[in-house]
Amino acid sequence: MESTVVRCADGHVFSATTFPMQQAERLGPGRLVRCPRCARLRSVVPVTLQKR
Repeated sequence: MESTVVRCADGHVFSATTFPMQQAERLGPGRLVRCPRCARLRSVVPVTLQKR
């Protein structure tokens, strides 16, 4: 399984083991995933990691 780093609507960054429907471009990048910090279903988007 792949791990994807995501950011929830409240700004919490965490990794999700599978990012559902990641290839469905017509739906946009956001998905509903349960945030471990909020303990609620939140809209999340993938985080682009910057190289230093």
